Amino acid sequence: MPEVSAGTLPAMPITGRRSVKAVASSLFALTKPRIIELLLVTTIPTMLLAERGLPSVRILLVTLAGGALAAGSANTINCYIDRDIDAMMRRTSRRPLARPAPMAVVKPAEALIFGIILGAASTVLLGTLVNWLSAILADAAILFYVFVYTIGLKRRTASNIVIGGAAGCFPVLVGWSAVTGTVSLPAIVLFAVIFFWTPPHFWALAMKFRDDYAAASVPMLPVVAPATVVARKILIYSYVMVASTLALAPYAGWLYTVCAAGLGAWFLAEAHRLHARVARAAVPVPATPAVGAAALPVAVATAGGGGREAGEGTCAGIARPSANPASMRLFHLSIAYLTLLFAVIAVVSLLPWGRW
Repeated sequence: MPEVSAGTLPAMPITGRRSVKAVASSLFALTKPRIIELLLVTTIPTMLLAERGLPSVRILLVTLAGGALAAGSANTINCYIDRDIDAMMRRTSRRPLARPAPMAVVKPAEALIFGIILGAASTVLLGTLVNWLSAILADAAILFYVFVYTIGLKRRTASNIVIGGAAGCFPVLVGWSAVTGTVSLPAIVLFAVIFFWTPPHFWALAMKFRDDYAAASVPMLPVVAPATVVARKILIYSYVMVASTLALAPYAGWLYTVCAAGLGAWFLAEAHRLHARVARAAVPVPATPAVGAAALPVAVATAGGGGREAGEGTCAGIARPSANPASMRLFHLSIAYLTLLFAVIAVVSLLPWGRW
């Protein structure tokens, strides 16, 4: 799951001997802690739902620790592989491995070793103190994120985040298997919810930072498709995501169903809002006689690389996704939506009522 500014540190030249604190801070930044927080937000409610109450505190804490180590491992190795394109993008240029040599605190080889150690620690912790199914699923998440998404898809296809986003869905499988020892239908439904949530979430971010991805030659959908296409796909995936949340209704109960429907309506309204604004901005503006310098038309580039004429007061930022504030509104809302949805799951799992 991507973030706006996680994993960055102040750009300060490193001179002389490296301090332990500076190295530790840089290694910690490579794990992308904000992403880990969001992954744990989905793990805890899943474990509560699997238990239909509060699971063993030991199992809960060990699973969270193992999941955090696995996510940190995948993110660190991702930073190691993507350090070249991270240096080209303003959003990621201050990550530890993206910095030029005078400001680098850790070396690439050190980061890679650190990422591997985190993955090994996660495997041992989950395998010995929880169960080996959870350990295997955590390892699968690491391998999928590194080899399928980062190496295989990210730089090659606009479908990178659609397929590669599955790596961020594994924590619910790890949490469920930690409690039950198996992976059953409700866990698969939760996997689907996050899977279909990821493209709208990430494409909204990529619309804002389209120029960054274009500069790094990363074919994110907003780079290779017009804004209208991106907004339409965001809307489609949003509907499938909401439908997936309702598929959990038979297991989670009527209270969850009511809350999920309300949250889904809220998210869909915002997705429609983005779609409508992008569609309006894509409509050509009729040429009008110029009356003074203030009435001169301004060329506005579309996401597909074309252009249109827009007056000074039109929503130019919607036609050009890299300047689009509406997409960032949906991005931040998507985080709030997922957090609230899983908070509802946690609450209904602990309540003695609200079931069918």
